Amino acid sequence: MCCIKTIGLTLQILMTAIFTVQGEAAVGFFTSHRKQRVKTNITWSLFSTVNLMNKLEKREPVAEVKPEVKKERKVVRKLYPNSALFSKWGDELSEEEQKEAERLFQRYGYNAFLSDRLPLNREIPDTRPPRCADKTYPEDLPTVSVVLIYLDEALSVIKRAVRSIIDKTPQRLLQEIILVDDHSSNEDLMEKLDEYINSIHEERPDLVKRVRHSQQLGLTQARLSGWRMATGNVVAILDAHIEVHVQWAEPLLARIKEDRTVILTPVFDKVNFDDLTLNPYIPAADAFDWALWCMYESFRPEWYALKDDSQPGKSPSIMGILVADRTFFGEIGSLDGGMKIYGGENVELGIRVWLCGGSIEVIPCSKIAHIERASKPYLPDLSIMMKRNALRVAEVWLDEYKHNVNIAWNLPIENHGIDIGDVSERKKLRERLKCKPFQWYLDNVYPMLDPLHNLLGYGALINDRKPDLCVDQGPMPGNTPILYQCHFYQPQVRFTASKHTVVLSYNNNRCLVDLATGVYPGLYDCKAAQQKKFAMLWDFKQGGPIQNRETKRCLEIGIAEDGYYKLFVQKCSGQNWKIQNLIKNN
Repeated sequence: MCCIKTIGLTLQILMTAIFTVQGEAAVGFFTSHRKQRVKTNITWSLFSTVNLMNKLEKREPVAEVKPEVKKERKVVRKLYPNSALFSKWGDELSEEEQKEAERLFQRYGYNAFLSDRLPLNREIPDTRPPRCADKTYPEDLPTVSVVLIYLDEALSVIKRAVRSIIDKTPQRLLQEIILVDDHSSNEDLMEKLDEYINSIHEERPDLVKRVRHSQQLGLTQARLSGWRMATGNVVAILDAHIEVHVQWAEPLLARIKEDRTVILTPVFDKVNFDDLTLNPYIPAADAFDWALWCMYESFRPEWYALKDDSQPGKSPSIMGILVADRTFFGEIGSLDGGMKIYGGENVELGIRVWLCGGSIEVIPCSKIAHIERASKPYLPDLSIMMKRNALRVAEVWLDEYKHNVNIAWNLPIENHGIDIGDVSERKKLRERLKCKPFQWYLDNVYPMLDPLHNLLGYGALINDRKPDLCVDQGPMPGNTPILYQCHFYQPQVRFTASKHTVVLSYNNNRCLVDLATGVYPGLYDCKAAQQKKFAMLWDFKQGGPIQNRETKRCLEIGIAEDGYYKLFVQKCSGQNWKIQNLIKNN
């Protein structure tokens, strides 16, 4: 009877619950569909309880509840174990899905398979510095034309970029979105993209405009095409494989309202090419090396002294995404139309703006999520055009430092043999704008860029006994230089004169030293080696030995116990060396 009493109590509770739920529904506490679901669930519980009570009254046996048997997950064969796409993603995909995902990955350089399955309006985390959320901006900000440039992007990626801009830019500020197609080959960027644009125009007529090049002209020309079509007060030129963060536009527009001569860039967050998740990046300056490859650099000390990471930071250059007063951008020379395909135009802009009356700033409160592609669609080897464009920048803007670009690309100082195009108009622009000399830029904007003074030689360093092997820095991290197949791609070695001494250093300022405690040379940061008073000074003349000035031992090669050629420091035995590009014999 005890069981029956318990069941009776349960029945009473359930009946009370039904009346309670129905009463709450009557006053609108639940929506109609929720009310029906709750009512049905409780009624079913009541039916089950009464049924069980009847069985107990009749002493019917209650069916035994068998434990649930979990089905083993089917193991799917990995078709592409060496593909970067599947290193940490895709375990659940069937073989057919793997094939499709890999095919799209090879085409686009990112996970278009996954992108096609994500919502166009997916939420991404707010990664701005905390103080940004508390900032307020004027109502009467300039309008912005957003230019998205692309070549063979996945349709879903472009759609998501457009959707995020519409959703996260105040309507009063968004003048237009301009899509610039640099002659893509994929068919779904034709009619299917038009269909998507037409659907947008139902809510925002004529918001999206399109430009399509009849041939591939490259990044610079695509950006210029978008800028020429823009009608907003401000132009924001972005890649198409992006998503904008919340309140991305207001801090940019507010800063340009304060000063129309600043060229701005947001802070990028990296979107992984494989799983499309977001990795936040902290604010940093956009900088470059002498090859004009982009890299991140610390802000100047005065920015860190503010102790407020939401404040704008001065930057030597931009990474490619830029926001500018549309008219001022034209006044200062827009972009160098003589650049080809890829690279260099962003560094050229940064140098020119600083030298000719403007400035470059990074705006930490404006963030953009940017897909980091595993491969780019422009050329199999981007260095070909990067090299050419970098030499063009050097010829117009770098003055007496222009040969540092030759050195960085391991080209002869004279007669490099690369056609950089006509630069006469860009030189006239420099004169017309009354721009400062490049030395001013090094002194005031980018003092961290090593000027490469007193260079005697650079390039491959070759021993006459084994001319197919060159001195190289070896695995990183590590402190042991090695012999490696000569590649001549970039300077493997630099010789620098300092107070009539010679230092053997590498492109990232790691110096060769004789530790005097063994038979192998060491490789250490030059400043650290100097502080520790390592034996880092070497005498060398082209075609002669390389001898340490302090230990009197020579850098030589020999066969080690493992049968491979290695570098040694030992008693000089008459081995001779040559450096690929000799500027001046010591």
